[in-house]
Amino acid sequence: MKKNEYFYEVEKKYLEIKEDIEKRLKEFKSVWDNGNNRDIHVEMSFCILTPQSKAVNAWQAITTLRDNGLLFNGSAEEIVEYLNIVRFKNNKSKYLVELREKMTDSTGEIITKDFFSSFEEISKAREWIVKNVKGMAYKEASHFLRNVGFGKEIAILDRHILKNLVRLEVIDEVPKSITPKLYLEIERKMKDYCKFVNISMDSLDLLLWYLEAGEIFK
Repeated sequence: MKKNEYFYEVEKKYLEIKEDIEKRLKEFKSVWDNGNNRDIHVEMSFCILTPQSKAVNAWQAITTLRDNGLLFNGSAEEIVEYLNIVRFKNNKSKYLVELREKMTDSTGEIITKDFFSSFEEISKAREWIVKNVKGMAYKEASHFLRNVGFGKEIAILDRHILKNLVRLEVIDEVPKSITPKLYLEIERKMKDYCKFVNISMDSLDLLLWYLEAGEIFK
């Protein structure tokens, strides 16, 4: 394991925006600490909309659905009308309804925060999501958990991150597809690298996203 020339470029930018990154991570943690069941449900629903879509569009769509009540009460047919700015809107509208049904108790109340509070380990919470929530694999599950403050030990391996991991020589190439086994292997390599360079996983994720997008979003 080594620090190559690209790392020193990345490190320089990290030192420039470190305070912004730390502020954003505190905001993510605050969502969990101060949010209720519905707030956490909104964050999880957002991550169902993100695959192959711009995060800003996914957030716009999910907050509109939250504000007009359809996220918690609408049918898939009603919800889909608000998903024109994300890809695969028909499937995603169904996934949102199925998620809501899974996260609703017998009295009709959303229990998303209470449910995930029952997990002692973040890795187990993520495994549950991957196995039980349609539209969410490791990347989306990790994204949700990071966005509510639990990203220190997990990676969001989208193409932007993978491309930069190649440039940092953490991995040899961007894989054409990622199996669950390969995802966890790359995640372990990224975790080891983060320890080596003394930058947390969630900080490196936001940093590499910033290098690609020019902003720290979510």
